[in-house]
Amino acid sequence: MSDQTDTILTADYSESTEATESARVAPEPSEDSAPGSLLTTPVSHAGEGTAAWLDQRRAQAWAEFQSLDMPARTEQSWRFTSLGKVNLDSYHAPQPVSAAVREQLIARSVGNSRTAGRMVFANDSLLDRRLHTQALLSTGVIWKPLDAAFRDHADLLERHFMSRETVLGSRKFAALHAARVENGTFLFVPKNVEVALPLETFHWLSGPDSAVFPHTLIVAEAGSKVTLVDYLGSERDDQAGFACAVNDLVVGEGAKVTYVCVQDWSNQAVSFQINSTTVGRDAAALSLHLNLGASYARLESLSRLVGAGGRSDMLAATVADESQEFDQRTLQDHLEPHTTSDLLYKNALAEASKTIFAGLIRVEAQAQHTDAYQKVRNLMLSDEAEANSMPGLEIMADEVRCTHGATSGHIDAEELFYLLARGIDRKTAQELVVQGFLSEVIERLQNDAVTPRLAAVLAAKFARMKRRRKGV
Repeated sequence: MSDQTDTILTADYSESTEATESARVAPEPSEDSAPGSLLTTPVSHAGEGTAAWLDQRRAQAWAEFQSLDMPARTEQSWRFTSLGKVNLDSYHAPQPVSAAVREQLIARSVGNSRTAGRMVFANDSLLDRRLHTQALLSTGVIWKPLDAAFRDHADLLERHFMSRETVLGSRKFAALHAARVENGTFLFVPKNVEVALPLETFHWLSGPDSAVFPHTLIVAEAGSKVTLVDYLGSERDDQAGFACAVNDLVVGEGAKVTYVCVQDWSNQAVSFQINSTTVGRDAAALSLHLNLGASYARLESLSRLVGAGGRSDMLAATVADESQEFDQRTLQDHLEPHTTSDLLYKNALAEASKTIFAGLIRVEAQAQHTDAYQKVRNLMLSDEAEANSMPGLEIMADEVRCTHGATSGHIDAEELFYLLARGIDRKTAQELVVQGFLSEVIERLQNDAVTPRLAAVLAAKFARMKRRRKGV
């Protein structure tokens, strides 16, 4: 523990008092309801008492969304993308979930065994909020649903809400998010406060062709420390849907933020995740994305190192099967000297799945003594799978150490033979090899409160793949 940390919050289910908030149970959806199209119907926020700046920003975002063209494959930032999967015509605003579905989703929102608190959303509405320690709020920590934060902490939100430009290709989708976002998580950690156990948020997508816009905003002041885990999932595996999520991490001087996102939407869904991380002086940000679901999933991750001594670790582990496509675009942007970034993305591809990685390390002229690393590894489990990797460097400083590389290969024949010789069937042997391959990414968290659940979610993905192969 750092000497500058004043407050440490610890809690578990067995030793703490729970503070619980539940949303009003929504009425049963009407069969006659006709939600509007994403493309033609703006969200009306009249009567909500929102601040003028927010209403103006939403209106500007809607106008921007309508003015921008859909992406084209001729654009470098959309190279190799199967744009036929990115079509918004059929999606609409979601209906409230029924009381029965609400209870089911709350029960399914199972995360780590020891946490500081949990929020559960479905179709962008809060279903449940639990704090596992009353001491959390007494330190000045703010952990609220976004709709309440817009009302109660307008000054902080105006300063930080989607304040960074989207530069990796999805500007149109970021504008759509800004125009339609209804809810999510706002987490503010004051100076020198450490939240020792992770906070968790669950976002559920329910109803055919529904569209949701999860949002996570973390602001960590100087010397603070916090971990937050987002879980993104669908009520049903056989329903199509659209999710456009944004997460912004603002890491103050000497602070440490760990952000984990488990993306496990239905394999019929289309997913966008747009991340922006700003790392201050001597601060550290670690983000890990576990990519499992969606038919098409695009992850854009921008890390800006704006203070000397800052560090950013960008991690991702992906398991792709059937015809899933995972589109990954990253930028490690070094603006000050003596900064470090380290990117490790690992993809395991089965059947006719596809991954795309396009990443850039950019070092500005004043960012001397930068250390930057970028490694992408693709494990091919099928001859029909396709992995496209485009790492890049843009160096304007002289005294730097920057490396990048990408590899693609199949399972080592000797390693597979070793498992087969011990009576393990081929598919199970492949699964064990893939788990070992991806474990390096998860172990980089070095957080025993989080990693067991990630391993369980990964095992569940393999179990679904096995059931599908058997026709169950």
